[in-house]
Amino acid sequence: MKKLAALFSTALVAGATTCYFPGSVLAEEIATISENGFVQGTMEIDFGTRRSLDTTGKLIEGSPAEGSKDVYKVNLNVAKTTEYAGTITREPRLVSRVLGRTVQDARLVYDIGLAVRNPKDLTQKKQVGKWVGPITIDNSGVYDFGGGSQGSQLRMAIDSVGKAAAFTGLFSGKIYGKSPEKKGLLSDKITEYTRMVKGKKAVIKATNVDPLRFVALTLGEGPAQIYPRTVVNGNLDYDYETGNWYTNGIRFKYTVNGADVEDLVTGSIKWVEDSNRESNGKGQYEFNLRFNEEKNKTPSDEAAAFDSGADLQGEEAFFSFDDSIPSMTGTISYEDEFGAPSGDDEEPSVIGSKITYNLHANKLTKQQAVNLFKLWMVIVGPTNDE
Repeated sequence: MKKLAALFSTALVAGATTCYFPGSVLAEEIATISENGFVQGTMEIDFGTRRSLDTTGKLIEGSPAEGSKDVYKVNLNVAKTTEYAGTITREPRLVSRVLGRTVQDARLVYDIGLAVRNPKDLTQKKQVGKWVGPITIDNSGVYDFGGGSQGSQLRMAIDSVGKAAAFTGLFSGKIYGKSPEKKGLLSDKITEYTRMVKGKKAVIKATNVDPLRFVALTLGEGPAQIYPRTVVNGNLDYDYETGNWYTNGIRFKYTVNGADVEDLVTGSIKWVEDSNRESNGKGQYEFNLRFNEEKNKTPSDEAAAFDSGADLQGEEAFFSFDDSIPSMTGTISYEDEFGAPSGDDEEPSVIGSKITYNLHANKLTKQQAVNLFKLWMVIVGPTNDE
């Protein structure tokens, strides 16, 4: 299973519907999109920190060697009109063996080129800027996006191209991840997750859960100005026993056409292993994330009184799909390369991954889908470590 360590145009498209946001009236109608393969492409990961371990004896036993890095090579297309291509580099925290002092701080460094394609002619492509900068990770597992300096802060740096003006979309805020010292201390806690399926409550319980907590996390504007600055709060929880991710609600707040918008994202991301994973390294995340589920649920009719809900029970009910609700579904598929176990009782570690994205937008606005994509990209470390 996957284990936690250390997502251009406002024009209506064919088949699109109109989205209204409760509590606000947009100056302009916002189109929603139902499209398979809304996020497509590949990511390749070389876990250099697992291929090269310290042999000097200067660092804590089992530490990566100084200078080793994990490299995530990204080549992704979002909404057919926006492309992300480049690298994310993860540098590990290194600690001296004798004094326990920090020799190297942990961080992620982004260097991703941004390009757009002409919605009227997808063969036309232009580079518009870069997604660049670091995310520092402290000793407690807190991801810090910085607070102001453009030279040292994660950002979308967009150039002036054609009639499009230049701008900089700064990221800020924090993500509270797992502290290494807490590993193994979570098994006594039972967390319950619920969702409504055909008017019935579906419940699943997890006993070994670790949260990623988003605190005033700001996703920078870009790569086009129709994708606004967005503030994210909430939890995405990881279940060590199953490899699944759950959320009781992640809130995205932003402004479109002068109106304030808040999206509440609920649901799950299920980890499913191939029956021959030990030999072929295959497995996949199955997305089932829903937007504003409570506000978009279908009102029940008279027949609901005669529906026992017996057709779906337990886990089957919790992970079932409901295409009547705006959602992001589809898969992120893995083909992992295993290295030798590091100890007698250790499972083989993953030293490389080939990943294929095939995520589908169902009745989503571009802003909703791209916000979710951006969030997934800034937690690229936790969601891909084994």
